[in-house]
Amino acid sequence: MVLTLKVISCAMNYNDGLLKEEDLREAQKKNRLIKLPSLIEYFGYCLCCGSHFAGPVYEMKDYLDWTEGKGIWAHSDKGLSPSPYVATLRALVQAAFCMVMFLYLSPSHPLSRFTDPAYQEWGFWRKLSYQYMSGFTMRWKYYFIWSISEAAMIISGLGFSGWTESSPPKPKWDRAKVVDILGFELAKSSVLLPLVWNIQVSTWLRHYVYERLVKKGKKPGFFQLLATQTVSAVWHGLYPGYIIFFVQSALMIAGSRVIYQWEKAVPTNMALVKKAFAVVNFAYTLLVLNYSCVGFMVLSKHETLASYGSVYYIGTIIPIALIILGYIIPAKPARFKARKEQ
Repeated sequence: MVLTLKVISCAMNYNDGLLKEEDLREAQKKNRLIKLPSLIEYFGYCLCCGSHFAGPVYEMKDYLDWTEGKGIWAHSDKGLSPSPYVATLRALVQAAFCMVMFLYLSPSHPLSRFTDPAYQEWGFWRKLSYQYMSGFTMRWKYYFIWSISEAAMIISGLGFSGWTESSPPKPKWDRAKVVDILGFELAKSSVLLPLVWNIQVSTWLRHYVYERLVKKGKKPGFFQLLATQTVSAVWHGLYPGYIIFFVQSALMIAGSRVIYQWEKAVPTNMALVKKAFAVVNFAYTLLVLNYSCVGFMVLSKHETLASYGSVYYIGTIIPIALIILGYIIPAKPARFKARKEQ
């Protein structure tokens, strides 16, 4: 899966190097390859240890700069050289904690329960809470392996992404970061989820699918979002659960955008109403995410639909209803409302 992204991005970046720079977006200008990489460089990039099995994915341009000691990896006149040891240790401690959490929670939240007759006899709220706990439990497995990958990227030096503005400056390791655990679990909006989950793949999808589907001078819409999520589903594998999950995620994000637009439309002097919308968006994200992710975990169509149907498809109906309401009750910027009142 990681290799697929690397091969595609390398080919597209080389193609961008053949185009006029003024026709390119900022990300394309930054990552374009002017010269065809050698075979050793290409295979080194594709099979680089530490990120080959579980990511994170990164750009050929960054890999070449790292191997040749150029760009941010060039020796500084100030003598600054980032030490990876503290950041690596932090990532390894995080990995150990995630492993313990998964081993502790997984025996009491098996995925097989969704087709268990006993599960069907539970009440609505108990089923909903079990969906949440199943998703919460399964995520620790991903947090564990991504923390290990993060440690490998940091210790190699490839995860280095520059220095902070503080005094003294501290090294940043954003290129190695794959997930923000607290940012994901406490996300205030579904729109924020791709920014904190599988971060480098989300960035790849934005640069190589989402942005390239938007025509110049046009704004992205639901089509670009759905197409991007469909590409992600096919990349994960042709299982019904993946397809259903990523279509669901497109609906989830679109519904969350509607709530956010309504929140923005509330005048600043109505702080309580703004906070109420923010709480609603948080609750909506928590509900729909953990409802949707069952498909990602079980993969089969039968188990996915059995789980969704057990809670009356609430996580599908609510996003669709919000999208429709977004057209019926479009949000108007608060400043225009204030002017009208004046």
